Amino acid sequence: MEDNATTRHPTGAAIALGSRATFVARTYVHLFGAIAAFTLVEIVLFRSGAAGRIAQAMLSVNWLFVLGAFMVVSWLASRFAHRSSSLAVQYTALGAYVLAQALIFVPLLFAAEYYAPGAIASAAAITLMAFAGLTAVVLLTRQDFSFLRASLGFAGVLALVTIVASVLFGFQLGTWFSLGMVALAGVAILYDTSKILRTFPEERYVGAALQLFASVALMFWYVLRLTSRD
Repeated sequence: MEDNATTRHPTGAAIALGSRATFVARTYVHLFGAIAAFTLVEIVLFRSGAAGRIAQAMLSVNWLFVLGAFMVVSWLASRFAHRSSSLAVQYTALGAYVLAQALIFVPLLFAAEYYAPGAIASAAAITLMAFAGLTAVVLLTRQDFSFLRASLGFAGVLALVTIVASVLFGFQLGTWFSLGMVALAGVAILYDTSKILRTFPEERYVGAALQLFASVALMFWYVLRLTSRD
């Protein structure tokens, strides 16, 4: 009788494990939803002809203004997705962030489509394979990558300063910088995935998806820069 009762009534550990699994599943469903929404927005922009006008408008102003606007939207979206108790607000934040990413990608995608046909598909495939591989590393090893947080913060600030300096002083960010940023994005994916599996608040799956989407988008950006080079 005791065995049957134990079978019918899960332990607290089993309940916790099931709750975490549900959170992880929700996070990845929202991540792939964000990727699908990003793709759909780009398709609409390019097929409607709006992409060319957007690219021209964005390239006609100082890129620091574009970068600054994107950073403000990113900060606000991340803040609301992680802190708001309203699910509607969290979804709005995720949607705004996906739209901001889609818009800032337009000039790069437009140039790649025109000068390097096939580069976009190649970059997307490489990014998805790298993401799957890095996710598998975390899942299979169960390694806690939280120790990467400080390194990510330092490297992120250094990268931002380098990008701003390149705009101000007119020097080009070459292949090695793009490779470094791909590596940085890979480290971010390891850190994000580990955090999602271990410590991310379970009611914040929208925020978790936004954070992981940001890392995937960063990798895609710099892989595309590499694959679209002449």
